[in-house]
Amino acid sequence: RYSEALQATFLDRNGKAQPFVMGTYGIGVSRLVAVVVEQHHDERGCIWTEETTPFEVMIILSNAKDDTQREYGETLYAQLREKGKRVLLDDRNERFGFKMSDFELFGFPRAVIVGKGLKEGKVELVDRGTLQKEEVSADAVASRLMES
Repeated sequence: RYSEALQATFLDRNGKAQPFVMGTYGIGVSRLVAVVVEQHHDERGCIWTEETTPFEVMIILSNAKDDTQREYGETLYAQLREKGKRVLLDDRNERFGFKMSDFELFGFPRAVIVGKGLKEGKVELVDRGTLQKEEVSADAVASRLMES
């Protein structure tokens, strides 16, 4: 069907024009997503690569009802977006454990946990690949994330 539309022919042994037999094979977006998930996951969920992740950073408010956490999270979100980072702010009124499970399932490369430590000027950075947590100065976390 493609050969005829493109007028792609060859001459057979008798010198008569014949259409080529053509096939097309496509790799759609859904197949690519499946390949990434198949290659980069653990028992908790997907682990997106830097090149394929829809969001580079997930900011998780431990207590979305806490005005200080909310204000800090929204400010950090705006700073990172302004610098070109793809960021997701989890400000849902859900339990913290539920939000962390979602982070692990969704598999975005890093999370910033905004919790009780904010009172002392600290937040936690979490690496999704290793699930290692690191306490970081709340004032320095944006520049730290821009390095990675």
